[in-house]
Amino acid sequence: MNLTPSPTIVIVPGLRDHVPDHWQTILANKIENCRSVSPLEKDRLACDAQVAALDAVLSDISGEVVLVAHSAGVMTTVHWARRHHRPVLGALLAAPPDFETPLPEGYPTPEALRANGWTPTPRTPLPFPSIVAASTNDPLATFERVTDLARAWGSRLVDVGPVGHLNPAAGYGAWPRAEEFIRELGGVPLDKTL
Repeated sequence: MNLTPSPTIVIVPGLRDHVPDHWQTILANKIENCRSVSPLEKDRLACDAQVAALDAVLSDISGEVVLVAHSAGVMTTVHWARRHHRPVLGALLAAPPDFETPLPEGYPTPEALRANGWTPTPRTPLPFPSIVAASTNDPLATFERVTDLARAWGSRLVDVGPVGHLNPAAGYGAWPRAEEFIRELGGVPLDKTL
């Protein structure tokens, strides 16, 4: 009988509000031992505030952790890893945006991202195993740029195909591959319905 507690899965969302049909929200509702970083009410675009919010969630957890980040949550995670030294089993980094090139209309400008501390993007190896799940047609980053980031972070790059930004706007609600990647990183998500 295994008495070792399952790692806590920590959901690190992007800069937008939680959406009920987003794969991260669905995953959080399915996994027994899961915490989410809540969207900020103020300073939402501030990198320091996002990193502090992630660190606050992590400081309340005493056991092992697997991070599950999407979009700007990936950038929050890599900035956090550069500043903090808490042990992490691993991280799933899904659809990282390229904050160093102009994003589509409706997203923050390079100037706004720079002013809020997001750039330059950290390019040092992460101190824990990680998987970058990269889309081949993400409107927020080219596959080539994400490949370069994955290499710099020491992450295993997984081409997940033409999935857009891997969000509801791209037709993705539930994303079962996330659970596969979490298991690979040492997390064993348990269905709350069991």
